Amino acid sequence: MYFSGFEGETKEEMSQYLPPAYSPVSLFIKPNEDLNCVLKKIQKAGLQFPFAAKPDVGTKGLLFRKIENEAQLIEYHNLLPFNYVIQELVSLPIEMSIFYVRYPGKKKGIITGLISKEYLCVKGDGKSSLKKLIEQHPKAFMIANEQKNKQATKLKDIIAVNKVYYLNELGNHNRGARFINLQHEIDEQLLDTINKINLYSKQYYYGRYDIKTTSLEDLKACKNISILEFNGVGSEPNHIYDIGLSYKQAIKIIAQHWKYMYEIGRINYKKGISYIPFLKGMQMVKASKKNTKLMQQLDLQCNL
Repeated sequence: MYFSGFEGETKEEMSQYLPPAYSPVSLFIKPNEDLNCVLKKIQKAGLQFPFAAKPDVGTKGLLFRKIENEAQLIEYHNLLPFNYVIQELVSLPIEMSIFYVRYPGKKKGIITGLISKEYLCVKGDGKSSLKKLIEQHPKAFMIANEQKNKQATKLKDIIAVNKVYYLNELGNHNRGARFINLQHEIDEQLLDTINKINLYSKQYYYGRYDIKTTSLEDLKACKNISILEFNGVGSEPNHIYDIGLSYKQAIKIIAQHWKYMYEIGRINYKKGISYIPFLKGMQMVKASKKNTKLMQQLDLQCNL
């Protein structure tokens, strides 16, 4: 992967190394493409509205949108000055992350982390408006301006008693998702499944799979699953965000994963895979930060 997935890797590159049988249909669109050609691509791929759209080089869930119709697609296409992805909207109910490490030359790896995700939502009380519920929510209030922009037409709505209203469907920590540590569920059956998925690429040694499924049992049995993406060395072992862990425990987990990274890098280096020079790496990080800043600006402008 570009920069080993630390910064700036593309989803198009990543998708080439995921088994098609377990991946959603994805189209990679250039900003200067004629919209009629884009619509023909969508039709040829068998995609229908609604579908997901997101930047090809993305981060933090920025500019992820659910595209409901052609008018929204036109608005999204005209807004973005860079490549983006149109992807089949995966309706499987459970999203999980699996952190996986495998040393070069080995056929079997280890699973270092397993979490399930709960998307950011509020629960109605039959009296409060959506605006008030957002402001009172322990996580949603921190991104209140963003949410008020996205929910602008519904802010005055009174949410019924006990009704769960999802503010987004993003499994990102910085978008308010709650992570639930399932470390105790890691077993040989799950490892066999992830080994099978990982060995398809032959070159993914370290990183995190984000997967949707119908149940943990189905994931272990390698059925009813869809791999949303694979994140390389820039990905966090996100089970550190479980509220049951202390700060010291989280730091220890991060240090252990740095050790895995170092050891895999050394093995590959001895096989002739060179390191990225420091100055070039710094330039790549700088370019990535510039791109992230642009995405943050566009995300606020996007009213979808």
